[in-house]
Amino acid sequence: MSSSFARNAIVLGLLSVVGPFAIDMYLPALPTITADLGTDIAGTQMSLMSFFAAVAIFQIVYGPWSDIAGRKIPLYFGLGLFTVASIGCALAPSIEWLIAFRFVQGIGACAGMTIPRAVVRDLHTGADAARLMSLIMLVFSVSPILAPLSGSALIAFFGWRSVFAATFIVGILGVVLVAIFLKETRPPEDRIKASFASVFAGYRHLLGDLHFLGLTFIGGLGMASFFAFLASSSFVYIDHFGLSPFVYGFAFSVNAVAFIGMAQATSYLGRRFGVARLIRTAISFYAVVALTLLAITIAGVDSLPVLMAMLFVGFGALGLVIPSSMVLAMEEHGRIAGTAAALGGTLQLVTGAIVIVLVSIFFNGTPLPMVIAIAACAVGAFSVARLTLSRRDDAVAMPAE
Repeated sequence: MSSSFARNAIVLGLLSVVGPFAIDMYLPALPTITADLGTDIAGTQMSLMSFFAAVAIFQIVYGPWSDIAGRKIPLYFGLGLFTVASIGCALAPSIEWLIAFRFVQGIGACAGMTIPRAVVRDLHTGADAARLMSLIMLVFSVSPILAPLSGSALIAFFGWRSVFAATFIVGILGVVLVAIFLKETRPPEDRIKASFASVFAGYRHLLGDLHFLGLTFIGGLGMASFFAFLASSSFVYIDHFGLSPFVYGFAFSVNAVAFIGMAQATSYLGRRFGVARLIRTAISFYAVVALTLLAITIAGVDSLPVLMAMLFVGFGALGLVIPSSMVLAMEEHGRIAGTAAALGGTLQLVTGAIVIVLVSIFFNGTPLPMVIAIAACAVGAFSVARLTLSRRDDAVAMPAE
């Protein structure tokens, strides 16, 4: 592995993790925020949903902007906005203000969640792109593994507002990374003409590409199932099963380890079997695991070890699906990579936000609504994969660069 390849993986992974870090570090605080701000569970979950909604909506701005102006300028703007909004979240006097500042924070965070995917496509295609994406996800694993633990520790000693002091520092570090270590990968001669017509043409082209849309929703429904877990897990693990916030951080990290660990196998398995076959097989397995968990839960099994074990296995399979579907969706759209990354991310996060809202509405304090949502998303992703990917894709899914 070349030093530049490793550097790109580390830098892009750390930039990608800014937004998720602001989510994962915040999860152990949800019950505490509910009590401190005098709101209900649905209100607190709305502060999570508003972040997702902002990320989903504003990706469609950052993507074309980065195709027109280059990758670094939108990153500076987004990280700066994220940093300022973190101060507002830390000082929020009510749940309404927290929801509003989380929305602004999400607007900033989505730059780091959109543009690194376009940078990957600028630099590589095929197997090398999948390899870089899987390495980015390895760096990305710092968030779901360490963020809940560090968030729990901060909450225990300094209260929930200290979480946003930490995200402020993360935003500053992101700006430093972009300034010092990230090279511009979209030179002026490769940038598209700045006009509404060109942006609209790019989105119209992508929305007419059923293969792109299918791959986007395979990954999006898979991500939505994980979002259902994000929205409900702290209440299920802490309030229903009685874990402390700190132990919850460990429990959450177990599932993250499964997801990230399996993601590292995508490049090897994609080369060996074809990425289309890999996606079909992994999403089929995930759907079987999710439906089995649903059947067990409906049958009355209310066991934290059983729930954690099934989610561990299922999210491991999901770790093969999401990076592979991202790479395959971007494969044919190098000229408008930022726009493609933005539209794909927007569609995926809108799907996730809808699932969060539904889970919040039907949440009853037990794992069942969360498990139903996970199973429904898994079956949906399986169905889209059956319609989108045929065996003739196997030979062309992972070409060499």
